[in-house]
Amino acid sequence: MFNGQRLTGCHSHPGCHNVEASIQYSCNAYYVTVFRELIDRYGYTNPHKGLDVLNTYLDRFGLGSALGVDVPGERNGYYPTSKYYNEIYKREQGRWKSIWVRSLGIGQGELLVTNLQLANLAAIIANRGYYYTPHLVKELRDLHGNVERIAEFKEKHEVGIENRYFTPVVDGMEKVVISGTARSAFIPGIPICGKTGTAENNQGSGKDHSVFFAFAPKDNPKIAIAVYVENSGWGGSYAAPIASLMIEKYLTGTIRKEREFLQKRMLDANLIPASKP
Repeated sequence: MFNGQRLTGCHSHPGCHNVEASIQYSCNAYYVTVFRELIDRYGYTNPHKGLDVLNTYLDRFGLGSALGVDVPGERNGYYPTSKYYNEIYKREQGRWKSIWVRSLGIGQGELLVTNLQLANLAAIIANRGYYYTPHLVKELRDLHGNVERIAEFKEKHEVGIENRYFTPVVDGMEKVVISGTARSAFIPGIPICGKTGTAENNQGSGKDHSVFFAFAPKDNPKIAIAVYVENSGWGGSYAAPIASLMIEKYLTGTIRKEREFLQKRMLDANLIPASKP
């Protein structure tokens, strides 16, 4: 698909003309087109304002800063700002264009997201618009066994987007597992909603990194998860089946017999990243 004078490549899949299909087939061309429309909404020559507005939504979704989990050293992640690009393209007097930064539209470029942020993103979509700060404990009890009411554990963070806008996203994520890029994660009777990712490895050695984040069940969800496996290829190759096995074990307490082959394949796989020379 052409964007301006550049070609955005996609994998072999049916044409994607809406959000649901783009998620199902992970369509780069669709994402880049929508990203550029968002960035250029105030004019082709004023992408700065569009990017700054988009970044306010990233803030609401907990990206670009630590979530506050009970672990020291939690990373912030990162998203580039218009100020950053003004500096990068200062030789052009900061006159950069949306097409120059289009890789952000497919989650590449300067964008950095932690695994915890991905899992939290899955929780936001599962909840159709809100999350609670993640913690390592479910509850705290006093010496008498009473549950302590800790306000910060119960603070709801609303992202400010109406529930109805999550419907096509959730439906698309369900189709990812049913007939899209993560069919390896399908579990009969457990509707999983997920999204694959392939993080490009620019270190010059080894495969790309396999990424998958998901929640389940589709309605009344109980678990949100993100799996990242280094040097293991497509998101559907290892991250998705590993996530599905963890989801099944969490929800049912066991792995059904017909999926034991998948569990064995994951356990037997050598997923230790190749050591650098």
